[in-house]
Amino acid sequence: MKIRKNCIFLFIFSLLFVSCTKNVYESMYPTLTDGKYDSEFPYYDVSAELENVIQSVKLLNVIAFYKSYEFDRNSKIKEENVNSETIKFKTIGTSNFEQTASGTATLIYNSFGYVAFITCAHIIDFPDTIITYFIDENRNLTDIIQSISIKENQINYVSDLPHGGDVEIITQDSQLDLAIVGNKFKEDEVKFLKVFEYPGGRAKELQWGSFVYVIGFPMNYKLVTKGIVSSPNIDSKGSFVIDAAFNRGFSGGIVLAIRDGIPNFELVGLVKSVPAFYEYYLKPVPGDERINFNPLIPYEGNIYIDKRINITFGITKVISIEVVRDYIKDNFDILKKKGYYLEDVFMEKAKLNE
Repeated sequence: MKIRKNCIFLFIFSLLFVSCTKNVYESMYPTLTDGKYDSEFPYYDVSAELENVIQSVKLLNVIAFYKSYEFDRNSKIKEENVNSETIKFKTIGTSNFEQTASGTATLIYNSFGYVAFITCAHIIDFPDTIITYFIDENRNLTDIIQSISIKENQINYVSDLPHGGDVEIITQDSQLDLAIVGNKFKEDEVKFLKVFEYPGGRAKELQWGSFVYVIGFPMNYKLVTKGIVSSPNIDSKGSFVIDAAFNRGFSGGIVLAIRDGIPNFELVGLVKSVPAFYEYYLKPVPGDERINFNPLIPYEGNIYIDKRINITFGITKVISIEVVRDYIKDNFDILKKKGYYLEDVFMEKAKLNE
């Protein structure tokens, strides 16, 4: 009899527990269908959905090749004096060097062999000419040229593309920090590439604390991380800031918000940059890290100047989807002439369903 009473008690307790759990669940998640971007962490597994998104995000590498021409101070070469004859007869030495960059590019178009990626312009934006000047005895910069470096070639290549993945710059806007790169391949060679298929959102509707996913290639590693939106609508373009960790290579990464729960991803922007400053330092024998130097013995070889970037982590600036959408619209005719028809890219979900 006692055992039967215990069973009845457990049964009643179980019913109460299930009822309470349901009530708690409903009270914890009352806003999942409010039409706004979610501010809570997804409450169930999102791996499958993220895997679908990740397939369209690629690593973009860039190498720029320069030839440098050096001048003697006594030649007093100025910009107005520079021409092919000056470079040919006045140089006292030449050298070659490379500059590299890497970032993130997202596949937004794949049709009849034409593939196109959206990314940040600063990843591919290497100057055609770099000029350095002599300084005077008071450490002031003069207008006398010390060296001129001329870009001879630039290679842009995207991972997972055939034939080395070479892509050309189709459109570029340094002020907006946006670019579209792509190339024409045989249709069978790129039919396996998956285009980003989620709709564009509205960055202007993000609020303080909105939850986002960020996908990119920091330090050449494909990475998914999370962030919280701060300072929404910094400007009239809907720009905002997130606290996601940023490393070199994350530029161009996509920022996804969730509207009314998984799998309702919407693209709300592209990762742009973080606050940072450059620090100059002296180093021996550039480019050969295999040599070990004894720090207790004064170095007597040639000394070179180099610089490194110091990143302020935790403050990541984002280009809003509104800016990205307008950029594609403004360049539609250029893209169309080159074989890229991007009229439906990043449309809002409501318009896609019309």
